[in-house]
Amino acid sequence: MEVGFLGLGIMGKAMSMNLLMNGFKVTVWNRTLSKCNELVAHGASIGKTPAEVINKCKITIAMLSDPAAALSVVLDKDGVLEQICGDKGYIDMSTVDPETSCRINEAITSKGGRFLEAPVSGSKQPAETGQLVILAAGDKALYEAAIPAFDILGKKSFFLGQVGNGAKMKLVVNMIMGSMMNAFSEGLTLADRSGLNPRDLLDVLDLGAIANPMFKGKGPTMLQNNYSPAFPLKHQQKDMRLALALGDENSVPMPVAAASNEAFKKARSMGLGDMDFSAVFETLKVLKHSS
Repeated sequence: MEVGFLGLGIMGKAMSMNLLMNGFKVTVWNRTLSKCNELVAHGASIGKTPAEVINKCKITIAMLSDPAAALSVVLDKDGVLEQICGDKGYIDMSTVDPETSCRINEAITSKGGRFLEAPVSGSKQPAETGQLVILAAGDKALYEAAIPAFDILGKKSFFLGQVGNGAKMKLVVNMIMGSMMNAFSEGLTLADRSGLNPRDLLDVLDLGAIANPMFKGKGPTMLQNNYSPAFPLKHQQKDMRLALALGDENSVPMPVAAASNEAFKKARSMGLGDMDFSAVFETLKVLKHSS
């Protein structure tokens, strides 16, 4: 099976490499073309533009940083729209707001193409090991055609119906995750300042009802001040902002998420945007130093 892949950031690089290692023919594009070199060394081909990738491949996947990038790749000169047509499918796995996803869907289908949104739950390590959770919505036939690729990229795929539902599900999931990370950071800080060993807290949490892989995986690295990015903080804050907008649209009060978003914004103002989202922990250390 041959697929195109647009966007080789932390997630896109890992996902396209997985496809290559499992026998797929992959044509890749990235705005900075030098990022394609490692994949080419493993057998990938390069498309010089998104349009060139679309022209070559029946199914093309995109994994881009934000709504602006997702729209740009589709709508700009040499973009997806220049070559999309009736026998081609476009799968956007970026995390965007429902409105952006619907706009891309309208643009693709107006040219006769098929569109599927398929954002993922999971960060760098699940992407590398093919353990993502795929949240798809849109063209059901394209979803079924993409199952062989999804089975390599993820441990479970959901088809959620009409375009927009995948984006909504991803924003809800990431809103919960961001809120949990802030509560976790506050708990580690409270344990430390009240004379407890934060590592003991990690052990206690891991044995209780709120044990989860995020606490288990992130806790030790946070205590070591290690914020190597699996999921950059700037993207987590973007997702919190989009989730809050979704809450506004649906008249859902979200005070916990709003407070968490402010913490992520504070972390970005401290220059932590490119670090892992767990670096929000550092905002509490600033408060200690100022007290």
